[in-house]
Amino acid sequence: MVLEREQIMQKFHEVTARLEQALSGISYENLDISDEVKEQVELVLAQFWRAKGRVEAPDVELYEDLSSLYNKSNDAAADPDVLRKLAKKLQLVGIAELTQESLALHEMVSASDGDPGETFEKMSNLLKKIKDFVQTENPNMDAPARVKNLPTSSSGQAATDGNHKNPVIPDDFRCPISLELMKDPVIVSTGQTYERSCIEKWLEQGHGTCPKTQQTLSSPALTPNYVLRSLIAQWCEANGIEPPKRASSSRPSKTTSAFSPAERTKIEILLCKLTSSNPEDQRVAAGEIRLLAKRNANNRVAIAEAGAIPLLVSLLLTSDSRTQEHAVTALLNLSIYEDNKRTIVSSGAVPGIVQVLKKGSMEARENAAATLFSLSVVDENKVTIGASGAIPPLVTLLSEGTQRGKKDAATALFNLCIYQGNKGKAVRAGVVPTLMHLLTEPGSGMVDEALAILAILASHPEGKSAIGAAEAVPILVDVIGNGSPRNRENAAAVLVHLCAGDQLHLAEAQELGVMGPLVDLLQNGTDRAKRKAAQLLERMSRLVEQQKLAQALAEAKAKQSQSQSQTQQPRSPSVANAVDS
Repeated sequence: MVLEREQIMQKFHEVTARLEQALSGISYENLDISDEVKEQVELVLAQFWRAKGRVEAPDVELYEDLSSLYNKSNDAAADPDVLRKLAKKLQLVGIAELTQESLALHEMVSASDGDPGETFEKMSNLLKKIKDFVQTENPNMDAPARVKNLPTSSSGQAATDGNHKNPVIPDDFRCPISLELMKDPVIVSTGQTYERSCIEKWLEQGHGTCPKTQQTLSSPALTPNYVLRSLIAQWCEANGIEPPKRASSSRPSKTTSAFSPAERTKIEILLCKLTSSNPEDQRVAAGEIRLLAKRNANNRVAIAEAGAIPLLVSLLLTSDSRTQEHAVTALLNLSIYEDNKRTIVSSGAVPGIVQVLKKGSMEARENAAATLFSLSVVDENKVTIGASGAIPPLVTLLSEGTQRGKKDAATALFNLCIYQGNKGKAVRAGVVPTLMHLLTEPGSGMVDEALAILAILASHPEGKSAIGAAEAVPILVDVIGNGSPRNRENAAAVLVHLCAGDQLHLAEAQELGVMGPLVDLLQNGTDRAKRKAAQLLERMSRLVEQQKLAQALAEAKAKQSQSQSQTQQPRSPSVANAVDS
């Protein structure tokens, strides 16, 4: 991409110009959108305007360094300083980054129908130079670099590109990620085979797709490819090469299948107990599934695939409080796995979870709140949960729960109120007085959460009205002056919305001495805090000017009135007699 900077840069400049033109043509001032959105539009427009046609000097330097190295012959010595700079700027300083770049090159070959031409060869040589340099700089780096993993000859010496001619490794024997001969080939759920260590690192980085096909992996389980391992061993023997040895590892793999046939049988037995008419069996089975789902990701996959979710949902309404608690907590643990979130909601779990939130034991209520937060990460679930009547019992838990319960309820409410349609529901459920109490309660430990939720609600008309009625201005001014950076930011955001079109709140904040803290926030706050402080200071300045003007007009009227009073005053008798005489 760096070498094609001109073409890529031109595309970005064209898109930037079109976006800027499109946004400039929208009369967003006339739209019914919040101040926050208007502010973001103005910021984006300003950034687009500044970005047009600008080229950063470091980008040019990177291009020149890379071009000089790219155009050198493969045998030419490269400047270590240039290599060091390139590795750092291109973020190719570790195994994960180098592996990703190798994979990208492999995809280039695949896309070229096997005829990549000179470009790929030069890019491959360039990457090899960087890999060799990085390994030289970090000799202990655990990298599947080509020079470290060359097949060894029968004499035990590594084959080189010098006097010994290496046999060509069949493509099917190479890992698609590292492009090296596989030592421990494993199959993923899409049917593709990879070197175990490479695909494990790919999965540990948070990827949920097959690197080669980009399909979503239905399971993180890795199945050993014994047939391919045997074929590789036979090929090595036929070519006089020592078969590659699997790397030993003292730690268990996070991504290997955690459910053997015996464990699958155990899960199936537990599921049978969930459907039992014996309450004790149900309680024990739900408790064991709760613990299994807590243990690791593979168990969450196996339990869901076995069909446990609908059975657990049916137990949410059981009269046995302990079974109910196990069921909702098991669903909480299962929901940690992303694919299970939609399955849980589509299984009709939300009404049962809300019922537990209303009527369950304190621990069950707290875990129900945490489950709702986990499920509401998916945007469409925010709508479903909000419509299910979950918000009022969450507000109740926020008021009367333990410290953990209040935290769980607050995080759930925060996430739900990101959706505009849930804000009015939260306000009508009485969340604002509860949040104000948490702000002022000594040692509540909930100031961060309370202010974060208020900052979201303040953009809603009902939320703004409720916050204003709760006499929040003195508390907000105090936080702006003395709170943590994030709390000062949120307090300023709430105050911006309160003061929008409301001179009374603005005047109250001014009388409470907010100007000084706002100036400090403008200089030392977060980026968002600085924007909010600037908005408030601008409104304060206008208010001060209006106050000065009003005072000047009042003084002028008073002088005029006084002057008129003196001219119309009746003459004294002595003056009147003197005039007559």
